[in-house]
Order: sequence, then C-alpha cells, then structure tokens
Amino acid sequence: MAKKEKKTVVIKKKEASKLQPTVSKKSAPKAVGQELLFGKKNYMFLMASFGLILLGMLLMAGGHQEPTEWNENEIYSFRRTVLAPIVILCGLGVGFLAIFSPKN
Repeated sequence: MAKKEKKTVVIKKKEASKLQPTVSKKSAPKAVGQELLFGKKNYMFLMASFGLILLGMLLMAGGHQEPTEWNENEIYSFRRTVLAPIVILCGLGVGFLAIFSPKN
C-alpha cells in the first residue's frame, strides 16, 4: 500500500471588507406601543361600525312570545327582515371605511 501524503492548509488573514451594512432610509421605528396603527378618525369610524352592528342585532332581536304562541306579523315584520339587515350591512361598510381610510 502506498503512503498517503499529508496535506497542509494555509490560512491567510481576512482583509477588511469594504461592504457596509445596509441602513433603512426611513427613520428607526419608535419604541413599541408609542405609535398607533390607525388615526383618531379611523378609530371613531370603527366605534361607529360596532355601534351600527349592535343596533342592527338589537333591531333583529326583541319582542317576546310565549312558546305556544305564533305571531307571524311580529316574526316577519319590516324591522326584522329589512331594516335590521340593512343597518348591519351599513355597519360593515363603515368598518371597511375605517380600515382602508388613510391615517390622520
């Protein structure tokens, strides 16, 4: 069998890199919790949205009947079948506006 030759490894000192770390063009972010995601107007629209949805749910509910009683006029009233769903959809629309309007 032939003898294996020993290999030597030569380590050279690394040269200083000319590359600099990248820096964001924007200013550094502030501490967590100091800047809100939306502006005051957005939060007001969001609260109005929750209020409209709650109002629509209250309009859809309501009325009291005994378990043995059937009052078709109360169950299928304009308030429950038309008005309440429209109010809820308006609330969802205001919420959409609150999320997508620019921050002020």
